[in-house]
This record gives sequence, C-alpha cells and structure tokens, in this order.
Amino acid sequence: MMLGVADMLFADMAPRTPISAPLNEWLIQALDHSGLSQSALAELLDARVQKRIDRSIINKMTLGKRTISAEEMLLISEITGFDLPSDTARIATIAIAGKVGAGARVPVFDTYEKGDGPQVECPPGLSPHNIVAVEIEGDSMEPVYSAGDLLFYTRWSDGSVPSDAIGKRCVCECEEGLGWVKVVRPGRDHGTFDLHSFNDQTPTMYGVRLKWAAPIKLHWPAELARKV
Repeated sequence: MMLGVADMLFADMAPRTPISAPLNEWLIQALDHSGLSQSALAELLDARVQKRIDRSIINKMTLGKRTISAEEMLLISEITGFDLPSDTARIATIAIAGKVGAGARVPVFDTYEKGDGPQVECPPGLSPHNIVAVEIEGDSMEPVYSAGDLLFYTRWSDGSVPSDAIGKRCVCECEEGLGWVKVVRPGRDHGTFDLHSFNDQTPTMYGVRLKWAAPIKLHWPAELARKV
C-alpha cells in the first residue's frame, strides 16, 4: 500500500537520508527502497505532472545532471514510500524557464528543458505548483521592472491566450519564439493582439500573433530572489 506524506515522515521503518546527501543520491535510494525501475517511476510520475517525464529525465536526475523540483520530490516520495530529505522537505523551489524582454528582442526564452536549469526559492505566500519564473533582461521596463527581477506565472499546456490575460501584464511568446512582458490587448484582426509597453520609450507592438500568454502572478525584485 502506498504511504501518504505524513505516514512517511513519521514511520520508523522509513530510512532518512542524511542532510548532506545530494538529491540524486536521495533519488537512487528511493528507487532502491521501492524496487521501481527508472522507467516505472517515469511512467508513474508522468501521469501526475503537466510536463513530460520519461526514463531519460529520471536518468539525468540520478546522475545529478537535472534538478529535481520540490513538486517532483514530493511526488517521488509518495510514489516510492521513501522519506523526504530533512533539509529539502521545507524548501520549495520554482524553475526559471529563461529570460524575457520588453522593448529589446530577447530570443532566449524557454532556454532550458522543462524542469531543468536554475531554480529559485518559492517566495512566501506563493504556491510552487504549476508555477514558472522568468528573468527580466535589459532596462526597457524601468521603472516597473528592473533587469534581473523575476516574474512568476502559470503557463498551461494548451498554448492559448486565455480571456483573463486580456488587459493585464503578461508573460507571452510570439510566433518568432521571442519572450515578452507586455500588457495584452485584442488586435484589429482576428487572432492578433496589441502588446503595450510600460513606458513611453518603447512603442506598442500591433497585430502580433501569440503562441500563448499568461498573467503575471508575482513580481519578485532581484535582490530578494534566492537562486539554488
């Protein structure tokens, strides 16, 4: 029978990983404890998260070549019945997907494989589930946002521009694959949008076709962000 998180935290029979153990070693121990193969764990994990998880991803995790997010750690712990590491059980992290710009063209959005790349500690009061962060590039959003600031948002997998994004500050991606932070408004032609900037120095982008847009949930200044 699969143990719940509370059962695992207090069950005497569940071995506790030392605080100094790297997360890849914790994952290897969890696999050994459960008897699951990497492929079996990948299949079970893939069914419970939005992003694609396959055996190659699990293999990268065990080799320390791919970070394990807080959400993934919790699910792996539930699936394998293996206790969470005591030093990471209290720390929630969010993946940084890449960088975005406002006035300047920033073709470095979605730089990292989903779940890979740097992580940042989850800001207080924000749930880490289904949340992604991007880093501001350049100074074209001053004084609203500064270079190095982080923006947090929920990006759904259907690749749409939801109605609640209209008229709000959003992280979005155009058809050219560039990331932008703009106020999204309907365009003149069907399926297009006008992207408004935050200052008078950066002109509005008219008639842009977007792959997706997501309202910003939180702006976190660079000096407060703790990357891990």
